[in-house]
Amino acid sequence: MNIRLARPEDLLGMQACNLNNLPENYQMKFWIWHVIGWPQISYVAEDEKGKIVGYILAKIEEFPEDGEPMHGHVNSISVLRSHRRLGIAKKLMIQSQRAMVEIYQAVYVSLHVRKSNKAALGLYKDTLGFTVHAVDKGYYADGEDAYHMRLALEREP
Repeated sequence: MNIRLARPEDLLGMQACNLNNLPENYQMKFWIWHVIGWPQISYVAEDEKGKIVGYILAKIEEFPEDGEPMHGHVNSISVLRSHRRLGIAKKLMIQSQRAMVEIYQAVYVSLHVRKSNKAALGLYKDTLGFTVHAVDKGYYADGEDAYHMRLALEREP
């Protein structure tokens, strides 16, 4: 398994991974905007044949509202079912978070997750230490609520 920075030529593989696993999908311009706008914080996991089996798509809130500090946001993360329970999602998250701190001096990272997504909640809360910041009612296109979660990022001494 190889984890590396996402490149523009990876976008179709990332989108395919998303379409296989998640109910929320994005137009290609959304993917391009992230990979070109914040090329240092989105990553892919590829198998020994170079097939993308997971990804994290992230951005930096460079102009935070309401006096909030600089922070990152995970727009999407997905791992193919055939490659789950191998620690890939955790590795992708940690790599992206590390880059958010090193490159952008981000203070925290946020994400949204469906209230019904027990597997993702386990990863975010139990494994990575995220906490629920708020509940966004009707956040998803089908009307499901989302937990808006946050994790404080630590700087290396």
